[in-house]
Amino acid sequence: MNMIFKKFPAAALIDGEWVGSGKTFPVNDPATGAEVATVPDLGAKDTTRAIDAAARALAAWSAKTAKERAVILRRWFDLITAETESLARLMTTEQGKPLAEARAEVAYGAAFIEWFGEEGKRAYGRTIPTTVPSRRYLTIKQPIGVCAAITPWNFPIAMITRKVAPALAAGCTIVVKPAEEAPLCAVAIAKLGQDAGLPPGVLNIVTTKDAPAVGKVFCENGRVRKISFTGSTEVGKILYRQCAGTVKKLTLELGGNAPLVVFDDANLDQAVAGAMASKYRNAGQTCVCANRILVQSGIYDRFATALVAAVKKLKVGSGLKAGVTIGPLITIDAIAKVETLVGDAVKKGAKILVGGSLDNAGPLFYQPSVVGGVTPDMEMVRQEIFGPVAALVRFDTEADAIRLANDTPFGLAAYLFSQNLSRVWRVAEKLHAGMVGVNEGIFSNEVVPFGGVKESGIGREGAAEGLDEYLQIKYICLGAIDA
Repeated sequence: MNMIFKKFPAAALIDGEWVGSGKTFPVNDPATGAEVATVPDLGAKDTTRAIDAAARALAAWSAKTAKERAVILRRWFDLITAETESLARLMTTEQGKPLAEARAEVAYGAAFIEWFGEEGKRAYGRTIPTTVPSRRYLTIKQPIGVCAAITPWNFPIAMITRKVAPALAAGCTIVVKPAEEAPLCAVAIAKLGQDAGLPPGVLNIVTTKDAPAVGKVFCENGRVRKISFTGSTEVGKILYRQCAGTVKKLTLELGGNAPLVVFDDANLDQAVAGAMASKYRNAGQTCVCANRILVQSGIYDRFATALVAAVKKLKVGSGLKAGVTIGPLITIDAIAKVETLVGDAVKKGAKILVGGSLDNAGPLFYQPSVVGGVTPDMEMVRQEIFGPVAALVRFDTEADAIRLANDTPFGLAAYLFSQNLSRVWRVAEKLHAGMVGVNEGIFSNEVVPFGGVKESGIGREGAAEGLDEYLQIKYICLGAIDA
């Protein structure tokens, strides 16, 4: 068994046992290309074994009181927090984000475990006024059962804890398939969960390169009653279709195309700071990144100048190096996509205001860039860029901004900057998005619901709504009360 930083195993976790496989695949540091570890490449049979384990563990785990589960989750939170530095370095090594961002993600991810452990104590039912004197009506909330989660590489801890914590708090058991590009953080936090007292089979980790095969088992196995997926809309639609046969509950957090709208009456410094935070975090590789920055004509030139000045201060390099603010993209395909989108924009008349090409730091590094004069016919307006490239689109009126912002099949996040309270309220209501940040570039945390509308997905994660995703309501009618 390989060990990462002498702390965490590079193995899958099934029924409380660390398991290997004759077949493995490498995990590489995107900053250097160096192999970090090899992990088991499990398949359909192993996935079924993990589901078997989760099914066996369900009765005992769901029978625990919410307080008993909360004690274990709190211990897990404490262990993760104590290992912040090791986990952050592991994350930067396998995923690439700067160390400061990795530390912040460890805290963010741990917060879901702490919060849901407490919220599980408040899975309240209700009593309903009767319609018949001899009856009493009440509802209770119960765990939905065995769950499965499929998580992405861009937030390799937080996207797992945001799914696992509410599932376990609700009394469910779960099988997780982490992204093949960044599975080591999943294994590490699972080890800490084991140390915290999670019983065998309650949390299982299946590492694999064959995501379609594992996903198909999740979808078709009738004992899995809930799947939570974060990833592309294309894959989300496949899972949606495959789950029809067993009528599972689904949470889908899919692609985005977030508009960030800057009105003439915005505070310029505030708007630039918000755009920087939203656009360039994780080198632009987040589903809620500002993909289209819509700027009103009266402030457009000043905003563009200020944004370019801010972007020029960003430092590109390995996330383990001090002062680095932009790490690598995850794969060569990600680089190719960014290059294609920038090339298409320039061909159609856009102007590179800063950056616009690969960085000398290495083959997976792209210069933080600003592209001006972007128009709706350009592909970077239609597709997620998923790289450190800001696309500036000019607009004239409020009505134009709303029309441009909503002209997409996606609706995950949106941002707007204005000092006019009436406009803020009016525009926020009209934006087709599951989440709107007003004069803020980052708004997600454990106490608020996260999710989108339209083709950006269904369901919510975080907050009380996130716990409800793992609970089902049972209505009980008590009769013959007056007998």
